[in-house]
Amino acid sequence: MGYPDTFEGFMVQSQDNWQEFKKQEKFQDRDIDIEIECCGVCGSDVHTINKGWGPAPMPLCVGHEVIGKAVKVGDKVTTVKVGDRVGVGAQIWACLECKPCRTDNENYCPHKIDTYGAPYPEEMGGVIAQGGYASHIRAHEYFTFKIPDNIPSHEAAPMMCAGLTTYSPLLRAGVGPGKKVAIVGVGGLGHYAILWASAMGAEVYALSHSPGKESDAKKLGANEFICTEDKDWAKPWAFAFDFMLNTADATHEFDLAAYLSTLNVNGEMHHVGLPDAALPEIKAQMFAPNGCKMGGSHI
Repeated sequence: MGYPDTFEGFMVQSQDNWQEFKKQEKFQDRDIDIEIECCGVCGSDVHTINKGWGPAPMPLCVGHEVIGKAVKVGDKVTTVKVGDRVGVGAQIWACLECKPCRTDNENYCPHKIDTYGAPYPEEMGGVIAQGGYASHIRAHEYFTFKIPDNIPSHEAAPMMCAGLTTYSPLLRAGVGPGKKVAIVGVGGLGHYAILWASAMGAEVYALSHSPGKESDAKKLGANEFICTEDKDWAKPWAFAFDFMLNTADATHEFDLAAYLSTLNVNGEMHHVGLPDAALPEIKAQMFAPNGCKMGGSHI
């Protein structure tokens, strides 16, 4: 395939009619141009196009679990060459100069550009970034990753967002041998969270309101399964977990006090599942019995 002047993407024209897609040509100014082979489907895509997370610039092409082939690289690119199979996740650019960037926290760069729906600075054209349900995409070298030959593209794609979104907080929390980790939700994010926590050597507990997921959770590496639909499910697990990673999309329906009660002293409940609805009412007293805390992360 020759190098194109334009690309085609499936564009959502309106968040009020988010299930209607149209093709639209658009090409943007990046450092690495990628011919897309496949793109995973992330919950973020639905939250964005159905207005669950609020207004988004339209028209918009979503998708940020991209695998493809580099077809053009900038003169200063050193990590990727034309023909390499590469992946792009939920962020495509950062300034690489601010305090967060200089401390390996470029995912918190105040100037960051998410893979879709984010504006480029005016000096870079001021265009809106478009995602991976398209023929091509452009991304900065820093956010473009070579894919090992032994990982099939369709398996690598969801690692670009779901994989990294769950791996990063586990790593930052120091999860490993001797740690008891609770993974809340056994869906797309939860699958990876269980895999990573188990591979890191932690003792892993899968929490879900769906008892039918117990078998899958244990196959993925969970040591035990806890059904949160059971009456008083949290009582036997008081002070049990050093770290809790919440991947669920229904946190607004949680009894947060029950979940927090299962954390060890100074333990953390960390949210990567980002539902449309607000969290339940929180009182400061809920954190007092064990000195626990809550947090969240971007990628």
